[in-house]
Amino acid sequence: MSNFQQAAVAVPVHTPSFVDLRKFAQEPGRGIAVAAPAAEDRFLASRRILDWAPGPVTAGVITLAAGSGAVQALPNDEFIIVHQGSLTLTQQGTALTLGPNQSAILKHGAAFTWSAQGPVSLIFVRYNKSRAGDRAIVPIRENPEMGPSAGGPAPDLLLTPTPVCRNYTDYKSEDGEFTCGTWDSTPYARRALYFRHMELMYLLGGSVTFVDETGRSGTFSKGDIFLIEQKASCTWDSREHVAKLYVIYRPA
Repeated sequence: MSNFQQAAVAVPVHTPSFVDLRKFAQEPGRGIAVAAPAAEDRFLASRRILDWAPGPVTAGVITLAAGSGAVQALPNDEFIIVHQGSLTLTQQGTALTLGPNQSAILKHGAAFTWSAQGPVSLIFVRYNKSRAGDRAIVPIRENPEMGPSAGGPAPDLLLTPTPVCRNYTDYKSEDGEFTCGTWDSTPYARRALYFRHMELMYLLGGSVTFVDETGRSGTFSKGDIFLIEQKASCTWDSREHVAKLYVIYRPA
């Protein structure tokens, strides 16, 4: 009988939580580099994604050196926001230049050329269930005129009086599961919410503190870009008026 006994190996289990995407973009050793054919345009090939199981949404960073390229047909709806640098997208003779913190939705099937005067870093969210429509590029509106929001915090989770929330929607996919827009709210706090959805947030104003189910705490302020992973459970505590750009995948 062998005296050898194999040691039990503890496999770390990932608990869904919040992710600081600016920090992710600045740490090239994190995530998974996208494997792509050598002939693929750099806009599609120069990517590093969060280590998620394949699913309806992919998120990560696109890193481009100075230069230019052409995308013949974007394979899915994609939100991009400039982390660093400046990028010009041209579609059918119309140019859109995005500087730091500016963003756009590139629709499924969109064909465009791009150019970068220097290094560019883009944070992106791709909706893998999208369908081709008008193939347009939709810039995300800055300072939109907002109306009442139907998506405020659930009353049974609130620890403070009900806040006043407003919303403007720039884009909603045909199936209604992928949306992007701007939202703001008066201060409030709530108990942990189970996120059956995923949400990227770029804070336009204010700050908010989250605590996940493991007790990990994080505070994000104006200028931060982060996301709450699907299936996370997180509290919310904002002590001042908060405004954010949001990208949400919410399964039907």
